[in-house]
Amino acid sequence: MSADGSLDHLLAVAIDAAKVAGEIIRKGFYQSKHVEHKGQVDLVTETDKTCEEVVFNHLKQQFPDHKFIGEETAAAYGVTELTDEPTWIVDPLDGTTNFVHGFPFLCVSIGLTIRKVPTVGVVYNPIMDELFTGVQGKGAFLNGKPIKVASQSELVKSLLAAEVGYERDKATVDASTNSINSLLTKVRSIRMSGSCALNLCGIACGRLDVFYQVGFGGPWDIAAGIVIVREAGGVVYDPSGKEVDITAQRIAASNASLKDLFAEALQMAQ
Repeated sequence: MSADGSLDHLLAVAIDAAKVAGEIIRKGFYQSKHVEHKGQVDLVTETDKTCEEVVFNHLKQQFPDHKFIGEETAAAYGVTELTDEPTWIVDPLDGTTNFVHGFPFLCVSIGLTIRKVPTVGVVYNPIMDELFTGVQGKGAFLNGKPIKVASQSELVKSLLAAEVGYERDKATVDASTNSINSLLTKVRSIRMSGSCALNLCGIACGRLDVFYQVGFGGPWDIAAGIVIVREAGGVVYDPSGKEVDITAQRIAASNASLKDLFAEALQMAQ
């Protein structure tokens, strides 16, 4: 499985799948404003499901023995357990709210884990036509050009991406806004752009210096992005500074020199 040729093949098939799903998303993105008679949330769900089906069908044709975990299938059947088997972990449309509002920050995310380790990652934003790819040991790329994390070593000069997550109960909202409030004095500025996968890619290509999120959909939000960040020379970790757990819905990413500075600042902010 780890032979160069087969990893290249896995990547090529994942890119094809992402492009096909991207085309569906692109069409829906520009149509959705005109489909008033159908609730926009329904429309999004349909786009989600169609994309996931298309991606899985594409991958299953090539790799019938692999396992599959997707956002829509997990929602329907409960979260599938991650095993050592080669497993495709897919978010067919990360940034659903952005999709509904016509905000062009959304993507399809396709990750492959082998022995539970994220090994191949493809994140495609079809609206901005940006394709991020990474393969373990082979580097990370944006539209075919190598990318690497920013070299920033001062937290106070860093651009931080954060998200408040999906929960809207007072305790959760207060906890996340209090942290953000406190972090605002420790970084240059904060962005909340609504896509976990694209935030990870932002770290990988140096647009963002630090990203963290606690509480997100599941491993499909981060499986591809983790490979891309690591291959771009960055580090992915639990916001506490500990080892990241792909199933724990807690993630942070930056370059190595900002990791401890950020984990410490976040601890003080909580």
